Amino acid sequence: MTVAVQVGGTGERSVAWRGGFGRLWGAAVLSSFGDSLRKAALPLLAASLTDDPLLIVSVTACGYLPWLVFGLVGGAVADRVDQRRAMWAVDVARGLLVAVFAVAVAAGHATIGLLIALALVLTTLQTLFDNAATALLPALVDRTALASANARLLTGQQLAGGLLAAPAVPLLLTASDSLPYAADAATYLLAAALVASLRVPAPEHPPRPAGATLRSDIADGLRALWRDRALRGLCAATALCNVGMGALIATLVVLVTGWLDAGSGGYAAAMTAYAAGSLAGGVLAGRLARRLGRIRGVLVAGTAQIAALVVMGTVRSTGALVAAMALFGVMGMVWNVSTRTLMQERGPAEMLGRISSAFRTLAIAGAPLGALLGGAAAALWGANTPALLAAVLFVLSVTALLPALRSADSGQTTRTAR
Repeated sequence: MTVAVQVGGTGERSVAWRGGFGRLWGAAVLSSFGDSLRKAALPLLAASLTDDPLLIVSVTACGYLPWLVFGLVGGAVADRVDQRRAMWAVDVARGLLVAVFAVAVAAGHATIGLLIALALVLTTLQTLFDNAATALLPALVDRTALASANARLLTGQQLAGGLLAAPAVPLLLTASDSLPYAADAATYLLAAALVASLRVPAPEHPPRPAGATLRSDIADGLRALWRDRALRGLCAATALCNVGMGALIATLVVLVTGWLDAGSGGYAAAMTAYAAGSLAGGVLAGRLARRLGRIRGVLVAGTAQIAALVVMGTVRSTGALVAAMALFGVMGMVWNVSTRTLMQERGPAEMLGRISSAFRTLAIAGAPLGALLGGAAAALWGANTPALLAAVLFVLSVTALLPALRSADSGQTTRTAR
């Protein structure tokens, strides 16, 4: 187990890099880098294979669909198995699949159907991997170091996927159309080796009732989520936020290039500001939680994001947009770190996979709905209105958190006392 170091006498601890956490962090960062290479290259490959916009969009859409269909199942399976073995086995399978796909691209045998099938299979496997990873982390670090561990994981993934992978894609494509996928396959296999090297005792699952099924396991997890007032409120708030995020992200390019007339350079500046803000948010998240508590930290993050969205939708200035996107990124990371940590602190260990899958399924369901709403709002009332629509949804999200505030803070105090 990694060593946790006391921070400032607050009861919050910072996780050490040595041991299991460092290897898990390395695996997560490698996978994020490879995933970002593939996700950036796939739409370009799709556009080279067909000029049908619906087919091109279908490749991206199929990356979300399995979460809606299999997300809860992935969480239930993650709670039944050895999470470490499940993670490295999934990464080996994904690495081999993407390697075969890279060979098909190099040989000129890629088709839209193959791209769609790859997106469906990889995301289906991801539903098990991500939920298992959330459930595994508390076995690697002290409970009081969870916030620090989550911040480092999410910040590392943002750095690798959000800043390093984007400029690498054009360089790889210049050498070969298949190279981004070959690199992605290599990162999966390296990540699998790192996870397989972890020395974590197999989880002790409580005896399962006779006749228990995946369906009943999923229902048990949903009931556990519903009964915890803080987690229930946070889940509802996250779902509303993701509807707003879907509306904003789907129409951001129209906002920048149309309403602001800032061109592709303005869009790149906005996205870079968001990525840089996310990195800063990883540093801020732990400090904010130590001062305010998890739910209060989320409330502050959501309130700041409302202000940023209002600026995006009302101030016709590229500089204001870039500043607002940076703030949005900072507070988005604070929200994500606090959410994941609160789940791990309050959720029963034997149900963490199912609780995690409920959060993720709701998040994925909200994004495409928000994209549709944002597109309709932009078409009816102008390119700046999706940002204002997102602000309204964030207001509702923050409101949904208020009843959970006292429950979360009192529960956190009890659970983290030593």
